[in-house]
Amino acid sequence: CTPWVNVVPITADGQVVLVRQHRYGIEAETLEIPGGVAEAGEEPVVAAARELLEETGYGGGDWESLGWVWSNPAIFDNRTWMFLARGVRLERAPDLDPAEDLSVERVDVAAIPALLASGRIAHSLAVVSLQRFLLRGSP
Repeated sequence: CTPWVNVVPITADGQVVLVRQHRYGIEAETLEIPGGVAEAGEEPVVAAARELLEETGYGGGDWESLGWVWSNPAIFDNRTWMFLARGVRLERAPDLDPAEDLSVERVDVAAIPALLASGRIAHSLAVVSLQRFLLRGSP
C-alpha cells in the first residue's frame, strides 16, 4: 500500500481546518483532518501540502513533522506521515476528486480535546495526528 499523509492545519487565528467527509466503508460522514495518498516518489510533506490545498483550498504556513505511524500493520505495510501546519490561509477553492464528498469546517483549537473525547472525531489516523499535536503543548 502506498504511503498516506495527514495534516493538522491551523490558521493564524487559532482555528483547525477540518473536513467532514463521506466514508464509503462505513456509509457515514466523518469529521477529520485533511489527508490522503502520497503519489509515487512524492515526499510526504509535499503530498500533505497538496492534499491540504486540494481538499480545503488552504495552503502556506509553517510546517513541521508529527512523525509517522503504521497505518494498519495487521493488513498493510504502509506508513501514515503526520504534519502540523501553523498559519495556513485560504488560497483558493477546493479541487476535489470526483469520488470525494466533503465540506470544510473550522473549529477552535480549544475544541479539539472535546471532539476527540466525545468520539465526534473517530477516524483513527486523524485521532493519532491530533493527539500528537496536543502532546506538543501550546498551539
